[in-house]
Amino acid sequence: MSTETVTIEKLGAQGDGIAQGQDGPLYVPFALPGETVAIARVKNHGTLMSIAAPSPDRRDPVCRHFGPDGVNGTCGGCTLQNYADAPYRAFKRQLVVDALKSRGLTHPVDDVIPAHPGERRRLVLAARKTEKDLLLGFNQAETHHIVAIEECPISSPAIISRLAAIKAIGKALAVNSEAFRITVLETLSGLDLDVEGIRKLSDQQRRRAVETILGLRGIARVSLDGEIVVEPSKPRIDFGGVQVTPPAGGFTQATKPAEEAMAELVLAHAGKAKRIADLFAGSGTFSLRLARLGRVHAVEGEEKALAALDHAARNTQGLKPVTVERRDLYRRPLMTQELKAYDLVVFDPPRAGAEFQSKELARSAVGRVVAVSCNPVTLARDLAILVEGGYRIKRITPIDQFLWTSHVEIVATLEK
Repeated sequence: MSTETVTIEKLGAQGDGIAQGQDGPLYVPFALPGETVAIARVKNHGTLMSIAAPSPDRRDPVCRHFGPDGVNGTCGGCTLQNYADAPYRAFKRQLVVDALKSRGLTHPVDDVIPAHPGERRRLVLAARKTEKDLLLGFNQAETHHIVAIEECPISSPAIISRLAAIKAIGKALAVNSEAFRITVLETLSGLDLDVEGIRKLSDQQRRRAVETILGLRGIARVSLDGEIVVEPSKPRIDFGGVQVTPPAGGFTQATKPAEEAMAELVLAHAGKAKRIADLFAGSGTFSLRLARLGRVHAVEGEEKALAALDHAARNTQGLKPVTVERRDLYRRPLMTQELKAYDLVVFDPPRAGAEFQSKELARSAVGRVVAVSCNPVTLARDLAILVEGGYRIKRITPIDQFLWTSHVEIVATLEK
């Protein structure tokens, strides 16, 4: 380890400050562009020790768990909480611009739709049972050390106000001192908790856990690796006026405002579409909203998510017909011949993107496409495929869903 002083030139794609060293770039978490900082260096990684010349864009963090004076974060969550709003949002937009440019795409990119504190309805918490208590919080960056939290400015007040209850549930389920995860989702009927990383409970342990949970208020469901332990009330989330019970531990967008911003862009581009395919449909974030416009065919590989979507569609009045298909779109994308049935295709894949599906779309005559993504790099690749196949990009909108991190959501609309 060596100590040296460097000047930060820019932020990298992961939000680390980047300085130019003699033998290549140095990555310095929590440092901001333009700052002169002292670092403890190990290979190409620098730990920020002090700031000789701070950036005018540096601000005091709002969370006590961020770190002393905003120099080094202890909680591993909000790595960019010390960055002023305007340059922070510009950084996120630039991530999208740079990814598009790398694929030869120069279409204008909208300003970022901002996120705000208190919006996160889904959190993944780290937990570990100790001799006397339960550690509950987030892992410190690049370690397995759990930072116990007492506040979390990004999170919904409904979650933070129930930290004691979440801790009690974790203690009731933990059988040893090994670390585990608790995914918490705020729903209309209470908190939905899915616990991962705990070995199977004995009947006696399960009974004790159920007694603990039933004695707590505001808990809709608790599951263990997707298997329901107890469900005092069905957890319900709202997709544009359609109520859905998501599968235990299933995917939902992390904030309601970001979900609604995405849905608004999707619906605006849908126009008067009558035959719609929603690919990687999940539990129906877009399908159930689009079903007010036209017939929807929802395709998803995860059986429980698809069942939740199907149940909601069948039990909601005022929707056009919704059909569902369980299908691994990475192994079996909808082929060009199948796509003839649709005048709008929406796809929202995981981070790996939808390369093979994009190639089939590029050969199709589908009039309108909406690509939703959480990864600028794979989105740029997929858009380049579509553009080469004759599509024209109409709009690209970044959306901030994971506040004070380097993650960004994007909605791109295209026409043939």
